[in-house]
Amino acid sequence: MSSDPWGRVDETGTVYVRTAEGEQVVGSWQAGTPEEALAYFERKYEGLVVEIGLLEKRVKTTDLSAKDATAAIEHIRHQVDEHHVVGDLAALSARLDKLVGTVDSRREERRAQKAKQADEARTAKEKLVVEAEELAQSEQWRSAGERLRALVDTWKGLPRLDRKSDDELWHRFSHARSAFSKRRKAHFASLDAQREDARKVKERLVAEAESLSNSTDWGATAARYRELMADWKAAGRAQREHEDDLWNRFRGAQDVFFAARGEVFAERDAEQGDNLKVKEELATEAEKLVPVTDLKAARAAFRSLNERWEAVGHVPRDARPKVEGRMHAVERAIQEAEEAEWRRTNPEARARAAGLTGQLQDAVEKLRKQIDAARAAGNDAKADKLSRELEGRQALLDQALKGLEEFGG
Repeated sequence: MSSDPWGRVDETGTVYVRTAEGEQVVGSWQAGTPEEALAYFERKYEGLVVEIGLLEKRVKTTDLSAKDATAAIEHIRHQVDEHHVVGDLAALSARLDKLVGTVDSRREERRAQKAKQADEARTAKEKLVVEAEELAQSEQWRSAGERLRALVDTWKGLPRLDRKSDDELWHRFSHARSAFSKRRKAHFASLDAQREDARKVKERLVAEAESLSNSTDWGATAARYRELMADWKAAGRAQREHEDDLWNRFRGAQDVFFAARGEVFAERDAEQGDNLKVKEELATEAEKLVPVTDLKAARAAFRSLNERWEAVGHVPRDARPKVEGRMHAVERAIQEAEEAEWRRTNPEARARAAGLTGQLQDAVEKLRKQIDAARAAGNDAKADKLSRELEGRQALLDQALKGLEEFGG
């Protein structure tokens, strides 16, 4: 008979393993010595040790599912319970029990992680739904449409929720997209209708413009062309394929008329040279009023000059903008002087300026005291920082004082 701490072989060749519950029969050995029998069943025990070690490693380092891990544990536990090995079976059972706890813990962790991911996915999808519902009311058709398409891609990348929640959120999301698409379709259908109406209006305007192109009733026809142009702008744009052609015809008809009128007016311009010389002299005289030093006198003088200007009559068209611009510049200067005088005598503005100046003076005085205190305390860094702030406040104060002077102190 042969034995070791965990098992023995009796004289009949029966192999036993020692457990807390007593000896258990492992098997029968007739092919060799008792020592070989124990060695054989001890190797089978070591095989179970290795198998448990590998399972422990898989549980800790891989994404082995709890279901598969539990099945593997039960398979090994069955082998331990069958007592077909010699070794510390209690130790193997303890390792398996510990491994069960690890698997249960991993199962709970994964369940918690899955719940967290579901909550995050729900929050993300709810945000997508809210944004989609806001976009559904947008009239930025291009950007909103692109953003909605991007939201769909984002939705597809998120995990599914439970069927009820996912279906409800998707219904809202899909409804928002459909509402936007319906509004956009209606908008462009309306726009197409408007452009078709604009085309019809502009066809009529072109026909009338072409019928007037050979008119010699210069004043009335020019006035009518101005009305036609206003109607053209009010009509809105036609379809792109029609707009340019209609405009070219409309503009071409006007050009024929105004070119003919220009030739006639060119002859008249020769007679208006004297008028131009007079207006240039009046403009020169008016320019002497600037800069305005006596507002009342300047206003009266300009009024007199303007009355003489109106009595002169027309000047050549090409010279008109320049000479009229000179008079307008003088008029603007007088108006600006009037506005400045109003501002200077405006008590509310004066009060605001005085209040701001007082606040800045208090702030400057406070900073100076803080700088002196910092210097006295030896805190030069703080004093330097406050000095830089003082420079800015002093500059604002100087500017405010200058503005206050404009109000007379």
